Amino acid sequence: MLWNRFTPSKVSFLGWHFLLDLLSIKDNPMSRELTLANHGESLVVRRSLHATITKDEDWLRHNIFHTRCTSRGKACNVIIDSGSCENVVSNYMVEKLGLPVKDQPHPYKLQWLRKGNEVKVTKRCLVSFSIGNRYQDEVWCDVIPMDACHLLLGRPWQFDRKAIHDGHTNTYSFVRDGVKVKLTPLKPEETLEKKDEDKALISRSTFQRLHQESGIACLLLLSKVNDATCPFPEAIRSFLEEFSDVVPDEIPPRLPTMRDIQHAIDFIPGSVIPNKPTYRINPQEYEELQRQVKELMEKGLVKESVSPCAMPVLLVPKKDGTWRMCVDSRAVNKITIKYRFPIPRLDDMLDQLHGATIFSKIDLRSGYHQIRMRLGDEWKTAFKTRDGLYEWTVMPFGLLNAPSTFMHLMNQEHLDHLRQVFEVLREQKLYANLKKCSFLTTSVTFLGYIITAQGIKMDPSKIDAIVNWPTPTSMHDVRSFHGLASFYRRFIKNFSSIVAPITYSLKGDKFSWSSKAQQSFEELKRKLTETFVLALPNFDLMFEVDCDASNVGIGAVLSQEGRPIAFFNEKLNDTKLRYSTYDKEFYAIVRALEHWSHYLLSKEFILHSDHEALKHLNSQQKISRQHAAWSEFLQAYPFILKYKSGVQNRVADALSRRHALLTSLQMKVIGFEVIKELYEDDPDFSNIWQATPNQAFQQYHRQQDYLFKGNRLCVPHCSLRDSIIWEAHNGGLASHFGRDKTLALVKESFYWPKLEQNVIRHIQRCKVCHQAKTINQNIGLYLPLPIPTSPWEDVSMDFVLGLPRTQRSKDSIMVVVDRFSKMAHFIACQKTNDASLIAELYFREIVCLHGVPKTITSDRDVKFMSHFWRTLWRKMGTQLQFSSASHSQTDGQTEAINKILGNLLRSFVGKNLRQWDLVLAQAEFAYNNSLNQATGKCPFEVVYRVRPLNPLDLAPLPTSQQFSADA
Repeated sequence: MLWNRFTPSKVSFLGWHFLLDLLSIKDNPMSRELTLANHGESLVVRRSLHATITKDEDWLRHNIFHTRCTSRGKACNVIIDSGSCENVVSNYMVEKLGLPVKDQPHPYKLQWLRKGNEVKVTKRCLVSFSIGNRYQDEVWCDVIPMDACHLLLGRPWQFDRKAIHDGHTNTYSFVRDGVKVKLTPLKPEETLEKKDEDKALISRSTFQRLHQESGIACLLLLSKVNDATCPFPEAIRSFLEEFSDVVPDEIPPRLPTMRDIQHAIDFIPGSVIPNKPTYRINPQEYEELQRQVKELMEKGLVKESVSPCAMPVLLVPKKDGTWRMCVDSRAVNKITIKYRFPIPRLDDMLDQLHGATIFSKIDLRSGYHQIRMRLGDEWKTAFKTRDGLYEWTVMPFGLLNAPSTFMHLMNQEHLDHLRQVFEVLREQKLYANLKKCSFLTTSVTFLGYIITAQGIKMDPSKIDAIVNWPTPTSMHDVRSFHGLASFYRRFIKNFSSIVAPITYSLKGDKFSWSSKAQQSFEELKRKLTETFVLALPNFDLMFEVDCDASNVGIGAVLSQEGRPIAFFNEKLNDTKLRYSTYDKEFYAIVRALEHWSHYLLSKEFILHSDHEALKHLNSQQKISRQHAAWSEFLQAYPFILKYKSGVQNRVADALSRRHALLTSLQMKVIGFEVIKELYEDDPDFSNIWQATPNQAFQQYHRQQDYLFKGNRLCVPHCSLRDSIIWEAHNGGLASHFGRDKTLALVKESFYWPKLEQNVIRHIQRCKVCHQAKTINQNIGLYLPLPIPTSPWEDVSMDFVLGLPRTQRSKDSIMVVVDRFSKMAHFIACQKTNDASLIAELYFREIVCLHGVPKTITSDRDVKFMSHFWRTLWRKMGTQLQFSSASHSQTDGQTEAINKILGNLLRSFVGKNLRQWDLVLAQAEFAYNNSLNQATGKCPFEVVYRVRPLNPLDLAPLPTSQQFSADA
């Protein structure tokens, strides 16, 4: 007799191809109970004909509970014994299935479970298993060497599941996930026994004896199956067998697991609950609807309802001739609050595919029906038929926020990549539709595109529908064709110009189809039939943008190394059609950069143009408001302008090599190399440049072909001067400070004549400063306080109140100032915070950084005068000093900083008044990094003895190296 390992499809063990098994099918309980033992690939070899068949129920009296479960696709023996004090799993099962083990927090010793000496239990394991189709579970088990079975469920399992044992029928009953489960035992002849795991064969005489005792037996001759019809590569088949529980033929007939993510429906307050009548259907449709509702009821996906909400249902024919039940949820969607969870953009996902050569696609089987409804929201999904009212327990199709919920679940978590995906599907108990999946292919069809290693191209099946589209005869036909063709506009150069006559025919109420529209119609279909592959973006290469404008529209091409990545087109409206050629070209550049800003903002790129719009713009003394707005927009982009025609010179090249200024934390300046070529002809530095070829002249000297005055870089007359001032005054961390602080920041690293006048002129023209800053008025003489001797020993505190409430419920700022260094911390809080919360904020934001102060000066706010506040600081040894009532001059320093803070916040937030707390840290850095007139240094430098880096410090500036004559 053969000891064997088997699967439902093939059997192989040590080159033998035999399977001996009992035909105990006469009264198979599996056809009656869903909670009986599982069948699958066995973990152990077994003696199939060893058991003796009994025809009475005496076996229930003399046998403990035996059954089989499935764990990681393998069939395992299970014993349920309430006399066992622990749940245990055999080390054989742990090794074979590769189950992760952990240390047992309370090791102990076992006896009598195995012959020999006592066994010390030091490991445990979380075992996931299922019995039948209704019961799935996870149990912590101690790992021990055990021959009786693979898994033993003891008293802990029975206690946790509240299982009830029927001693007569030897069954266990309990409720799991709202489903009543009843486990029945296997008969002795069905039990997998492992009497001798060291022997694979038995003698012929033993086989004959066992065969005579057992009665009917079956001998099967099996050979290895070579499934030529399997649609998947050989490398993926074993992988799919391992995850067979993730790709079942049908979803298990039970409710899906209640995960952290459920579909919720929140109605707009005050909305009227909809109660719509049913639609009329014919008898055949009624029978089909009745059948589908009954099937959904059996699976637990819907249940009877008493909801005040009701929506009608209808049947929609599918391609294969069957019917799909659809709930008309429009009434509910109108009163549902929309979620804001983002659905990923298709073009963003396609951008991530550069370099990929192998593709796989996974389709979830009825994905929506694998997500539970939030408990308490089921009544909002109610639908009615002739037979009654029902409600969904899972997420149905057609609800407003269903795509957002599904994408939220997918975001929780090439063979290694698939394994990670399948592990997530298994963990979340989601089931895939194997027929719609594809693995390890060189191309994949995805949402209307065919993706390959070479790039993206159009799906021929979608193109056929456009190519075979008949000539439109109504406005509806035109809109349908226009919408379908627009889906592939990124593949067609000058799409907007080509489709313009068709777009024009959509104007007005009457249908009008001109000869130009017909010509455009045929041209568009011809363009779509041309095979064209767009390259996938490689963010390690430089992007190139080509812009052009015509009398109909504007267009642009984004490319890398000559391969197009995307086309951009826009039809010009009547107003823009009246633009001059100059303005159209300029507008084309602005719109192209705006459209591809997610590609172009982060790094330098090349901009091609056949018009010298930017050159003329930078040389004009007066420009229009429109040009000024466009020019300001272009300042953020680090491009190199290359003209396709026209005379080029060094000054124009210097002006075309734009710099990119950071918005907050980092800066990258492009174009410093160019200023080397500008010194010789510069009106400010040409004489000095000629006087310093090899030696210093007064305070000037050359270093690496750059001109320095001391340690400051000399900047010739070009656009870099305005850019440097802009960054020092308008930049993300500059905060629109006044003349002195802006000038000090620029003069630290740069020099040119009339620098001060340029800074003053820039600040006088700054619109933000005019709108955000208040008029300075002297509020009186400040009363001097004792002079502190070191940083953060003497501090002053105050509150800025009356601010707009932010989305994070902040409406006030606690200002804490070090009187020695003038350093300040701005802490967002609430006006209603009591003294204990203010003290907690102070310790968390101030004490942890600077220690406990000797004195705290504040006004007589109720928080500072409270018993808690005064007692706390008295115990800490800190002296509290209070200003006179209605006399802000006592703590004039903090009052002055409050005013500065107000100007900073107004400069930062603009019109977004309720987001001031998001820029508070930015304002704090700007203040602490600015020059203080009292100390002559910035507060950072006083406290830390060094200045922090700012965006101008991060620019790739040349450095000056000077040596003394003695050296």
